[in-house]
Amino acid sequence: MFNLRVYGILVNEQQQVLVSDEFIRGNYYTKFPGGGLEFGEGTRECLKREFMEEMQLEVEVGDHIYTTDYFQMSAFNPSHQIISIYYFAHPLEAISVPLRIKPFDFDEVQLNIYAEKQETETFRFISWDEFSPDAVTLPIDKIVAKIIKEKG
Repeated sequence: MFNLRVYGILVNEQQQVLVSDEFIRGNYYTKFPGGGLEFGEGTRECLKREFMEEMQLEVEVGDHIYTTDYFQMSAFNPSHQIISIYYFAHPLEAISVPLRIKPFDFDEVQLNIYAEKQETETFRFISWDEFSPDAVTLPIDKIVAKIIKEKG
């Protein structure tokens, strides 16, 4: 079974990279915003939908950065192979969701969501100087972080 994921790299005017801090099934992950492709949807449409669902943010999908070119088993379902596609994302409006300074700084509402759904997320920017592959958790995200850091 294949699981197709689409993620956006959003770098703001201050050269900061947007990440999502997530608490999923008892584990903490720092990753790029995005999610799963739905049937009948194109990859760019998926990324626009994910930003709207997660951040209430309209984005323009920019250049393609990377598509997984090796086998990656899903961290959540060992019978699934993950294929991830990454694009640059450009906000078309101001970000309205709360942005955190510290990793995994969930508020009471987010913790209540976790109690119900077993997952929650919050967002923050990482300065370009502090951003590296070590700033993200997932193996494919680490590859993409290295690519965008090298391209500078």
